[in-house]
Amino acid sequence: MTDCSPVHRVVLLAGPSGSGKSRLARESGLPVLNLDHFYRDGDDPGMPRHPDLGIIDWDDPRAWDAERAVETLVQLCRTGSAQVPVYDIAHDRTVGAEPFSVGAAPVFVAEGLFAADIVDACKARGILADAIVLHRRPWKNFLRRLVRDLAEHRKPPLTLLRRGRQLMRAEREIVERQRALGARPASAQDVRQALRDAAGTTSGMP
Repeated sequence: MTDCSPVHRVVLLAGPSGSGKSRLARESGLPVLNLDHFYRDGDDPGMPRHPDLGIIDWDDPRAWDAERAVETLVQLCRTGSAQVPVYDIAHDRTVGAEPFSVGAAPVFVAEGLFAADIVDACKARGILADAIVLHRRPWKNFLRRLVRDLAEHRKPPLTLLRRGRQLMRAEREIVERQRALGARPASAQDVRQALRDAAGTTSGMP
């Protein structure tokens, strides 16, 4: 079922953790929604756990509330504003909510690790402008991710190092999964161009 005449549409930007999605999205000048705030709370009985590290597996899509994310995107595309969750990974839970507005922009970016998981749902609701998976060198993503996570005190340093090494080894598989879900692979340069093109979109939509 397709929702009628959305006022705005969304570019879904996926990619491995630490690949630079957030920075590229901000550089575009478009409104940016961080989909990583749609994780489920850590005490949710359905939360998956990492078999080796013994912590919640943040890279498993079952840890993420796709339905809530889609409904929020639909509201944003219809009305231009919504209350969005604020998630604290260090405490494994949503700690609040804040208003998000698209403003006058015809297109906005929703970026996150699991953005590709909702490509089909966004297409079905008539709100999808584009779906991209950022593909960069795994070792560079490892370094960016480690620096970020240490600076934000997300988890103990040894846990972050062990998790980062495992993610680096699995990164090509992660990108391939997102491609199979409907996101087109793109370099950082290609993502910049795609978002520049989206920023120049007129308000008339098919």
